[in-house]
Amino acid sequence: MVKFYPEFKQSITFSIFEIKNSMKLNLSVNFAGIKFKNPVLVASGTFGYGYELADLVPLKKLGGIVTKTITLEPRHGNLQPRIAEVASGMLNTIGLQNIGVKAFIEEPLEKLNKIEVPFIVSVAGATVNEYVETVKILSRQNGISAIELNLSCPNLKKKIVCHDLSLMSDVIKGVKKISKVPVIAKLSPLVTDISELALATQNAGADGVTLANTYPAMAIDVETLKPRLSTVKGGMSGACVKPMSVRCVYDAYQSIKIPIVGCGGIMTGEDAIEFMLAGATAVSVGSASLVSPKNLLNIIGEFENILKEKNIKSAKEIVGMLNTAKNTC
Repeated sequence: MVKFYPEFKQSITFSIFEIKNSMKLNLSVNFAGIKFKNPVLVASGTFGYGYELADLVPLKKLGGIVTKTITLEPRHGNLQPRIAEVASGMLNTIGLQNIGVKAFIEEPLEKLNKIEVPFIVSVAGATVNEYVETVKILSRQNGISAIELNLSCPNLKKKIVCHDLSLMSDVIKGVKKISKVPVIAKLSPLVTDISELALATQNAGADGVTLANTYPAMAIDVETLKPRLSTVKGGMSGACVKPMSVRCVYDAYQSIKIPIVGCGGIMTGEDAIEFMLAGATAVSVGSASLVSPKNLLNIIGEFENILKEKNIKSAKEIVGMLNTAKNTC
């Protein structure tokens, strides 16, 4: 019989402890062929073109970046005031202000390619042709990981693009024909059945969906007796919309096979996990980064700590876990 000295036993125990704690949690996720080092992305419209805050946030630690929406021609956006803080959230009516696709590829795209983080370019248009032409120009460039189609903006008839299934299908099919990268459809939550809308994007050829965009709302300044936004109504985002957006992800996950980016009110790592349990493969953070860009790192850190506490070895394990648990009851 082999006898171990106490010191040797202690050494073995300590070594095993070291090995267990050195086993690194795998935070990476694969979204439509894109590998993100972690599932936390920056939502469109909340982080500029993606490089401007490099002095405040180590961008390489992010999972990915979604640029502010780009259109074929430059847009000045809506008149001020365009942002209003409200209880548990904010309203915005930016009006897709941007420099246009040609100016975008001259400077912002070059800077994005130096960050070494996957980035997705958000694209909008008033017609099918505007979407297609914008993506055609982007398709000649290198480094873009995916295209996110902002289908929640109005077309020339002031109708939300994704509320017209025929128009939405034409946009997705037209873009898919010329895009060299995955195409993600960002949808409005203002439909009777979000799963039906998500399924329509899948049938049209989309490689993924983002759920969901902002919710229509308004606020009035009782001191001036005027609306707090120049357009009277705007889009509501922030912590207060999270339960509604989680529901959108959960419902869509039941019907589609393409991956989902969940967004809407993610302020903590726990919020991010909630979206992924409902079926999101990745999440995008908006309002929290506007409060403080460093919140992005806090969310990633909290996300990682929660998975470690629950002894979950991979972020991929929790995607749709709620649905799996439901099916085994």
